Amino acid sequence: MFLAEAAEHEPNIFLPHGAELVIGPIAFAIIFGLFAWKLLPKIVKTLDERSDLIEGGLKRSAEAEDEAKRTLEAYKAQLADARQEAARLREEAREQGAQIIAEMKEQAQVEARGIVENARAQIEAERAQALTSLRSEVGALSVDLAGRVVGESLEDEARQRRVVDRFLEELEAANASKVL
Repeated sequence: MFLAEAAEHEPNIFLPHGAELVIGPIAFAIIFGLFAWKLLPKIVKTLDERSDLIEGGLKRSAEAEDEAKRTLEAYKAQLADARQEAARLREEAREQGAQIIAEMKEQAQVEARGIVENARAQIEAERAQALTSLRSEVGALSVDLAGRVVGESLEDEARQRRVVDRFLEELEAANASKVL
């Protein structure tokens, strides 16, 4: 009971007073109006500036990205051209190397043939010279031997040549019949 009586005389703390219900909305409207009049334009301006800054940054970023893509494509095109040029140069170098090798082989063969021909000519000349020298020595020995055997001197040069030639012909004929 005591609580019930106390509750009737004491105001309810959850219910506002009548003056508060009138003054509260008026004060709210005044404060809201001041904020809307003074602060809202500044807030809107700041938000617009930030929005422009962000949009401008995005636009610049997109432009930079497009420029980077164009630069990358140009770089890739240049790289492809450089690779093609390098491949072409390698192929040319390979062809030139093969051509140089072929020319050097041909030149070496020509020089080898020349050396062989010179050697053959030199051998033939030395052979002829040795044959001539041998003929004269064999002839002199034959004449001397024949002179001793026959007992007469074969000092006549024409006679010596005939004797030597006949002797050599007989030797060649004997060698030819043995070979066959």
